[in-house]
Amino acid sequence: MLTAPPRGRRNAWTDLLRVASLLMVVLYHATWIGPLVYPQFAARQFVFGHQIGASLLLVLSASLAAASLADPARATVRWWFSRIARLLPGFVVGTLAATLALDWLAPAGMYRAGIGDLLANLAMLWNWNGYHHWDYVDGSYWTLPLQLAAFTLAPWVRRTRLGHGRGLRVLLWAAVLVPLAQWPLAQSAGGLYDSVVDGCGLYRWHLFAAGVAAYLVSTGRLRRGHGLALLACCVAAHAVQNGWWSSTAGLVTDPWSVLGVGLGIVGLLLAARLGDRGVEPPRIVARVARRLAGISFGVYLVHQTLGYVLMLRLQEWFGAGPGVQTVAMVVQAVLLGAAMTRWVERPAHRALMRAFDTRRRPRRTTLSVPEPAPAPRELVGASAAG
Repeated sequence: MLTAPPRGRRNAWTDLLRVASLLMVVLYHATWIGPLVYPQFAARQFVFGHQIGASLLLVLSASLAAASLADPARATVRWWFSRIARLLPGFVVGTLAATLALDWLAPAGMYRAGIGDLLANLAMLWNWNGYHHWDYVDGSYWTLPLQLAAFTLAPWVRRTRLGHGRGLRVLLWAAVLVPLAQWPLAQSAGGLYDSVVDGCGLYRWHLFAAGVAAYLVSTGRLRRGHGLALLACCVAAHAVQNGWWSSTAGLVTDPWSVLGVGLGIVGLLLAARLGDRGVEPPRIVARVARRLAGISFGVYLVHQTLGYVLMLRLQEWFGAGPGVQTVAMVVQAVLLGAAMTRWVERPAHRALMRAFDTRRRPRRTTLSVPEPAPAPRELVGASAAG
């Protein structure tokens, strides 16, 4: 059975890995997805067209959740609610901000969200669209339903036989192999089946398995040979799930994305090893990484759609080139992400947790103590005589 890891200093290497993953997300959207969705963007000289960053953020999220739940006593409703209280307020504010930016600030030719699209986005119904289609107000939000589902299942599983020992090992292998087994059908089924597959996030379960396996290997809770075999299978699953089947070419996938995810998992294992040995990066690097990692969720929420609006306006009004646009998107993501963290995510989390704790705290009742009955006269007299 897992025991809680010793509490220590924050692992600066993990922070660096998170910041690097987030930077790859922003560059991927600024240089590849943005011009792909909106052809009015000027041609990019530098293009980072590999979906690595968001996948690694899911791996990191799973690894941190596994560390948090190492002690099964922490697998409570409060743990789950704390994660929900972190995710949902920022998501709601980010969705509203992106919708307002598209309607009020965006140039002609950009997507405009109607009230139905806004409600569908707030309900996270993007992938449950077998018969209808809803566009993303912000395409980065595809990871949020997956994290919510994982955070909901994790504490429940942790307190069952599937949360430790052989049961956990079987569960991790199933999370990788079951989606692989249905992958050929998902390539051709479409419709409602496609909605179930995408809505349940089957195409990314291997990333959660990789995060948990990396934590178990790095803490010695899973034999190294077994863990490395499982992680290798996760990377192979990513090659399949990140690609598609061609009748002429067979499996078509992006090898650089697969390599990037594989190296990221190795980096996660190395970060844990360096942290255990007390090896630290330079102090200034660790400090900057800690600050940026602390606002990473806020940056993730505000960088894409708001960044597209900013880049197109800079191009239209000032003739800014692709390089200036990309730098501007990175800077606005950090500034708005810090504001989102400071003024929305953290205060909302504190308020929600206070409300949760107050509601679950046993009510104090004032017990009235009755006045003692007067003692019989004979006892009083006996006491006085004695």
